[in-house]
Amino acid sequence: MILGFSLASYAVVANDAIQTLGTFLASNARRSWWVLWMYGSGILAATLLYAWWFNDGDVSYGRLEAIPRPEALSWVHLIPPLALLALTRWGAPVSTTFLLLTAFSPKGLGDMLSKSVLGYGVAFLAAIVIYLAVAWTVEKRFLETADQPAPAYWTALQWVSTGFLWTQWLVQDLANIFVYLPRKLAFEHLVGAIVLMSAIQMVTFYRRGGEIQRVVTSKTNTDDIRSATIVDFIYAVILAVFADWSRVPMSTTWVFIGLLAGRELALTLRLAVRSQADTLRIVFSDLGKATAGIAVSVVVASSLPWMLEAADRTSAVLAEEAMAAIQGAPALR
Repeated sequence: MILGFSLASYAVVANDAIQTLGTFLASNARRSWWVLWMYGSGILAATLLYAWWFNDGDVSYGRLEAIPRPEALSWVHLIPPLALLALTRWGAPVSTTFLLLTAFSPKGLGDMLSKSVLGYGVAFLAAIVIYLAVAWTVEKRFLETADQPAPAYWTALQWVSTGFLWTQWLVQDLANIFVYLPRKLAFEHLVGAIVLMSAIQMVTFYRRGGEIQRVVTSKTNTDDIRSATIVDFIYAVILAVFADWSRVPMSTTWVFIGLLAGRELALTLRLAVRSQADTLRIVFSDLGKATAGIAVSVVVASSLPWMLEAADRTSAVLAEEAMAAIQGAPALR
């Protein structure tokens, strides 16, 4: 239980969290990493404490109601977070929702996939409409004045938008981490979870995001605090709408890459920030890596019941052999 939770925490924070905090890290590259970490960890602790207090110990915000925790966890349940860690090292922005939750509830894959694809489409279209409208005025000015310091109020706006986004992401994705723990947490377990997740987040901030951060920094002007603020705010609003609409877990990864894809395409069409061929290559590369995560999720979800059955058979055989050995052993004198 604890090992599964620890692996899931590291995998989710190292992969999914960067989709939320990536623009925050990129646009605050000159600030000390520990200042950014204290801000993010403070919001993490507040979000978990709020959920625990007002949801009777349930920190998943109701997203695990239809996903019961197995009576006995096996080493087989460690395969999903280990697979996620491997994909994270590859730099793939895969969906932790598909990879972790479908291992516990394979039947829920269809609903989660439908909601996530809808999230990608909504984010993609919203980004295209918004950035086609503001590219000539807002983003063009940001690009022309990128070498100049932004007014101080942009820093305040960026930190507020990041806090809003980080909260909404946690509401959506905490289920992916706490699926390994009891649905009603004791307070000491909650404190331990906060300490562990904060420590993992500290490592991620110290490394300035790691491999997944390239998904953010490869996009146009995401290191500009003004552009990052707009991206974060749009992303947060979309997540908030979907969180209120349904408690079915969804992939925030797909919303994230949909938003960046629509933004990049709009800026290419309006401002020619790069060639259309390069833009399409980036868009389809991100989408391809995310789709690979679905493929891995389907394989894991479909094979996990068989592996659990095989593990149970192996354990039963070993137990029988051990009992036979004990019964056949000479009595101790």
